Amino acid sequence: MGKRRKSREIAVQILYQIEIAEQDPDIGIKLFLNNFPVKEDVTDYAVKLVRGVHEHLADIDSTIESFSKHWKLGRMTSIDRNILRLAAYELLYAGDVPSKVCINESLEIAKKFSSHDSSSFINGILDAIAKSIGKVTKKDESEDTLRTDR
Repeated sequence: MGKRRKSREIAVQILYQIEIAEQDPDIGIKLFLNNFPVKEDVTDYAVKLVRGVHEHLADIDSTIESFSKHWKLGRMTSIDRNILRLAAYELLYAGDVPSKVCINESLEIAKKFSSHDSSSFINGILDAIAKSIGKVTKKDESEDTLRTDR
């Protein structure tokens, strides 16, 4: 597993913990890392992601809700909501992450931490967000078409 994938998994776990325990992000980060020590290079990106999501949370939640047809954020499972938040943060604010990578990483994390049906739900919302901000290239769209035609 790559360092960024591990960082994303840790970030999702911290975001989940922060939400469930209604914690301040810095406290949640500290508690998680004290109980589950990880290498510094993995920790650094995870912390950046958690703080980024927290800083832009209102905008991220609004964006997710605008693309989740018939689903309010409160109806989503906490883990799916936080996977979406993390990926939306990377799509909207982290310019160095290609949309295809961001979406694929989120789907793999969903397969690991959520239900079987979550992947397609998460994929649909993230794909719509990526398209709306122009982060999907013609090549990406043609690959998606080929994949769904099989």
